[in-house]
Amino acid sequence: MAKQTIRDFDASGLRVLVRVDFNVPQTKDGKVSDDRRIRAALPTLNYLLDHGAALILVSHLGRPTGDPTTDAYFTLDLVAARLQELIGRSVIKVNDTVGDEAKSACSSLVPGGIVVLENVRFNKGEKKGDPAFAAQLAGLADAYVNDAFGTCHRDEASMVAVPEKFPAGRRAIGFLVEKELQILDTLLKNPKSPMVAVMGGAKVSDKIGVIENLLPKIDHLLVGGAMTYTFLKAQGHGTGKSRVEADKLDVAKHLLDLAGQKLVLPVDHLVAESLDVGAKTMVVEGSDIPEGWLGLDIGPKTAVLYGNIIKAAGTVIWNGPMGKFEDEPYRQGTIKIAEAMASSPAVTVVGGGETAEAVEEFGFADKMSHVSTGGGAFLESLEGKSFNSLKVIPDR
Repeated sequence: MAKQTIRDFDASGLRVLVRVDFNVPQTKDGKVSDDRRIRAALPTLNYLLDHGAALILVSHLGRPTGDPTTDAYFTLDLVAARLQELIGRSVIKVNDTVGDEAKSACSSLVPGGIVVLENVRFNKGEKKGDPAFAAQLAGLADAYVNDAFGTCHRDEASMVAVPEKFPAGRRAIGFLVEKELQILDTLLKNPKSPMVAVMGGAKVSDKIGVIENLLPKIDHLLVGGAMTYTFLKAQGHGTGKSRVEADKLDVAKHLLDLAGQKLVLPVDHLVAESLDVGAKTMVVEGSDIPEGWLGLDIGPKTAVLYGNIIKAAGTVIWNGPMGKFEDEPYRQGTIKIAEAMASSPAVTVVGGGETAEAVEEFGFADKMSHVSTGGGAFLESLEGKSFNSLKVIPDR
C-alpha cells in the first residue's frame, strides 16, 4: 500500500497539521510512564521542521467522559512537556482544539514552530466525525499528515473528515505510518518462512479474524495467555478457576479444527490459588488445571518449546502477553518469548498494545525488527481490513 508521504510535497512555509498518536500510558499522578509513541513520531516531525514547516499537532489521550474533574487527567500538558524535552525545541501547548486560543496560536506560527492542541477527544465532534468540527480543525493548517498508526482503524474526524478538507496534493502519511504499512505488507504478502504467530492475551474472541486470516500463511500458532483456557475447555480439559470465555467455546472448537497441527497449546502452566501477587503458586504439567487453581502464565517447559520454534523461524509475529505480566511472579513466560525473539535470526514483529509495553519494559524493544505502535490497528490490519483514514490519502 504505497501512499503519498511527506517526501512528496514541499512543506516549506506551510502550517502542517500532523495527526500523531500521543495516547501514552501515564502514572496515577499523570506523568508519562512510556514515551515510546512520542519518540516514534520524532523522525516525521523533525523532517517537516527541517524542511521549513510549522507544526500543529493533534492527538487524543485516553477516553474522556465530559466530566471536567476526571478529564483533567487526560490533558496533553505533560505530553507536550515531554515532547519539548525530546525534540529540543520550544513547544506551545494550547488549552483548546478549535477555539480562539488555538486559532491565535496557529495563525502566529512561523517555520520551526510547534503547537500542541488540547486532547482532540475533549470535543464531541471528534468521535462523531462531525464535518463542521473537521472544517474548523482543518482551517488551522495548510496541509495534513497522518502519522498516527494506532488510530488508523478509527473513523474519527481528525483521521478521515479533516484530511478530506485538504487538496489531494497536501495530504500524506508520515514515516511512522509508512513503516507500519511496509511491515504489514511484508507479513501478509511475502513473509520469510517458516512463519510463526504467537498469540496471547485474555480473549479468543479478540483474535478470531486474525487467526483465520493468518492460518493459510503460518506454519505454527503458539498460544498463551488466558485465551489458552478457552481452548483447553473446548477440548474438554479441566480449567479450574482460570478465565474462560464460556460463550466462545464453539468458536474455539472451530479454530482448533481449522488450525489442526499448526495450533500449539502450552504443555505446562504456572497456576496460583488467587490473583493476589503473594498467592501460593505451582507448575502443573499437561492440559488440565486442578480445581481451585487458575492459570496465570505458561510454564517453563512451554517457554522452552515455544522458544525453540521461534529460534528456527523466518518470521515471527507476536501479539498478546503469555501471562499476567504486570505482576512479577507471572511475567517469566512473556520474558522468555521476548528473549527468544530477540535472539532469533527471524524477522520479528511485535504487535502493539500490552505486548509492546512488555518488550519495552523488559528491555527487548530495540532487539526486535519492528515494534508496532498500534494495538487494534495492527490486529485489524492482520485480519486484512482496510481503513478509511488511509483511503483518503492519495496513492503514490
